[in-house]
Amino acid sequence: MATNTGEVMLEMRNITKRFPGVLANDSVNFDVRAGEVHTLLGENGAGKSTLMKVLFGLYQPEEGEILLNGTPTKITSPTHAINQRIGMIHQHFMLVPTLTVAENVALGLKSGRRPLTDLKAVARGIADISDEYGLAVDPNVDIWRLSVGERQRVEIIKALYRKAELLVLDEPTAVLTPQEVDELFAILRDMRNSGKGLVFISHKLHEVMALSDRITVLRNGKVTGATTPAESDRSKLASMMVGREVKLAPDKPLVEIGKPRLTISNLSVDGDRGAVAVDGVDLEIRAGEILGIAGVSGNGQRELAEAIAGLRSVKSGSTISIDGKDVAGMDTRDRRNAGLSYVPEERMRDGAIGDFTVAENLILVDHGSDEFSARGMFKFAEIETHCSQLVSDYAVKTPSLETPTSSLSGGNIQKIILARELANEPSVMIASQPTRGVDIGAAEYIHSRLVDARDRGMATMVISEDLDEVLGLADRIAVLCDGKVMDIVPVEGATKEQLGLLMAGVKS
Repeated sequence: MATNTGEVMLEMRNITKRFPGVLANDSVNFDVRAGEVHTLLGENGAGKSTLMKVLFGLYQPEEGEILLNGTPTKITSPTHAINQRIGMIHQHFMLVPTLTVAENVALGLKSGRRPLTDLKAVARGIADISDEYGLAVDPNVDIWRLSVGERQRVEIIKALYRKAELLVLDEPTAVLTPQEVDELFAILRDMRNSGKGLVFISHKLHEVMALSDRITVLRNGKVTGATTPAESDRSKLASMMVGREVKLAPDKPLVEIGKPRLTISNLSVDGDRGAVAVDGVDLEIRAGEILGIAGVSGNGQRELAEAIAGLRSVKSGSTISIDGKDVAGMDTRDRRNAGLSYVPEERMRDGAIGDFTVAENLILVDHGSDEFSARGMFKFAEIETHCSQLVSDYAVKTPSLETPTSSLSGGNIQKIILARELANEPSVMIASQPTRGVDIGAAEYIHSRLVDARDRGMATMVISEDLDEVLGLADRIAVLCDGKVMDIVPVEGATKEQLGLLMAGVKS
């Protein structure tokens, strides 16, 4: 797919893709020119991934056509797409950790030394690509030894080694530090300047504004508009995505900070593989305060949240106190009775049961209370009244209380979990990745409810890999690296650059 800069590499004309009961793409038109970054923007379920899976041959459209360099082309499989010089960089890396960089790049390719693979030739090719685009990666190192940012470079090298001219990047910054994002964007700009066509999929509006040449917005499977960074701003893009004005950062009124409600001292926790995941952490959250926990994924955040919630054992000498009561030796129910609530990062694994109804999930942790049962029998009228009120209060969009929870959107499932966890006015909440995978409208609502609870005196720990979310919600920010607290900084004056260095283990 060789082409000159500025020429149209890809045209997707009137693409329509249906699933049972869902019109995922509705006559979508989208094109990419050589030497540009064209961003595809939209909420979850807007049709972005479906459109790109059509391009990559994973789905076949019912209507419409794809043109590559002006020639109508039916892309029948990912292999066919790769042969057409189309590459896709997935959000979750498709690498084998125990193999080297060169071995990963060579996987699936025919070798000139069959049946053996000429890894020296592959390594030379990787070196050439690295030199051209600044992708500094050692071909002979095992993948498991690389940082997250370096692994992503390997994914890009894999696509370029296969001669890709058009690259689709699906949420490529989701697990990167700010410094790694800057490095990635420098690489992507070099690729654009060399004539590559890039499709950038992201929900982070500041990144979209920083990298894009053009922006196409999808909503409910349709194109709702096209713009450029020069013609728009983050607020306008959010409005195009949602169809109404969106508040990107919650209003946080000044509140009087009260007594300590959650106190953690010398907390040490082992990870799943036996190594120390949380290492001697000391934290305190007071009434009316949100403490943000920032860090690159895998630096102890999940283990910290599970230890506080009672889902993971802590080492001797660790203390966890809620309103002055040490709960480190208590089970999860006793911790809830002491005033703790927990919104887990894996909502469908740990937060809700998909086959249960909306009502059943709303009373999941309190079904045995006197309010909802007596003598082993449920009080159905009281349950319906309670659940109906929560659905109304938290703007949960559901056909009924009897609807299976798995049929709802991610944002509405998260609202159900949040409603349940806030219903008893807890004194402490642990909210882990509270808006991961939810659309911008639901995220706005979830943020507002967390701030409302803070204003009523709840102490909240918000764990998030989205620095915009942490900076928008938190009063103070603690940065984790390798299970240790690098520093705790007030949100006033905190910068992404400062936080990024701490996330990488560099103290200023």
